[in-house]
Amino acid sequence: MAFKKKKILIGITGSIAAYKAAYLVRLFVIAGAEVKVIMTKSAADFIGPLTISTLSKNPVYIDFIKKDGTGQWNNHVELGLWADLMIIAPASANSMAKMAAGISDNLLIATYLSARCPVYFAPAMDKDMYQHPATGLSIKKLLSYNNRIIKPGTGELASGLFGEGRMAEPDDIFDFLKNELLQQKKLIGKTILISAGPTYEKIDPVRFIGNHSSGKMGFAIANQIANSGGKVILVAGPVSLKISDPNIKLISVESAEEMYRACIENFDYCDAAIMAAAVADYRPIKTSKKKIKKSDEVLHIELEPTKDILADLGKKKTKQIVIGFALETNNELENAQKKLKTKNADMIVLNSLNVKGAGFNTDTNKVWFVEPGKVRELELMPKSDVADEIVEKLGKMFS
Repeated sequence: MAFKKKKILIGITGSIAAYKAAYLVRLFVIAGAEVKVIMTKSAADFIGPLTISTLSKNPVYIDFIKKDGTGQWNNHVELGLWADLMIIAPASANSMAKMAAGISDNLLIATYLSARCPVYFAPAMDKDMYQHPATGLSIKKLLSYNNRIIKPGTGELASGLFGEGRMAEPDDIFDFLKNELLQQKKLIGKTILISAGPTYEKIDPVRFIGNHSSGKMGFAIANQIANSGGKVILVAGPVSLKISDPNIKLISVESAEEMYRACIENFDYCDAAIMAAAVADYRPIKTSKKKIKKSDEVLHIELEPTKDILADLGKKKTKQIVIGFALETNNELENAQKKLKTKNADMIVLNSLNVKGAGFNTDTNKVWFVEPGKVRELELMPKSDVADEIVEKLGKMFS
């Protein structure tokens, strides 16, 4: 089920359509969601909090300060972070104007401004109010903030007029959101191979050649693919990161050779490969079985190239999509375009160490999507958001 174990936050504002929210709450609870509800004070004039609390199986939030005499407050930030999805239904003209302007004079609007999850709103008002330019401006602003509208229907209104402004029916809202979630699961049935982290090439039992890769980018992509319904084979070098999603199979490796074998062996079972690991380009030809003791003499270590995982996957692919990463310090775009061609990749995600906040051991990244004949530059953003962009792009490449 699309809503099973989803955390859904419903906001109810002051509108005669507030009575419909009771049925909407019930639909989500039956579907297996955990539902919490915030009501404005005027909403409580249209439907009783006891009804909503009983249906949602949770207390209803109305005021900043709890009414139990403890002096404790309802934390709008925690509510905003808790939710996987926020729906404001009904959304009155007054509340939409406050949302658009950021006027947080009640718990619902303050929570809306704190929410990091997708936000949907279902307008409900009289025909003339809905058609007023001020309302249109509020909706335009809300859409520009990446909120989604669930458009009202046309029918008989509480005023007796007939026209647009009637809040969408609960069944229609439920189906709309179910379809939205299913579209987000666009990688259902797909298996993606991902490499992440560094590789360590042994010099002796103590020392190695490696790099500063933390694996955060590759792990973020793996998690986002799993969230989108896909299965992941994650080949990771030595990192401290953990995975918990059952749709992610972790294969831990240390050397470039081990990573190469794991990627080659699993590639045929996959629909795509995203090579985000920082694989060592060279390794010592000879590895000492004992620790090399320090001396005053210059130590010479002869190196040989490691196998090129991305290039060999590019040669091996049939219908698979292959995406590589490039970390550059100079001639970034030129080198990425060359890599795209020589590796037979479908896209290169370019990183530049010249950008502050990008590269190794950061929680942010700035990348360029380099494809044949086109380049798309993304702004500096959290690696989780970069992962979202990569997975969104991968979904489009499949379709």
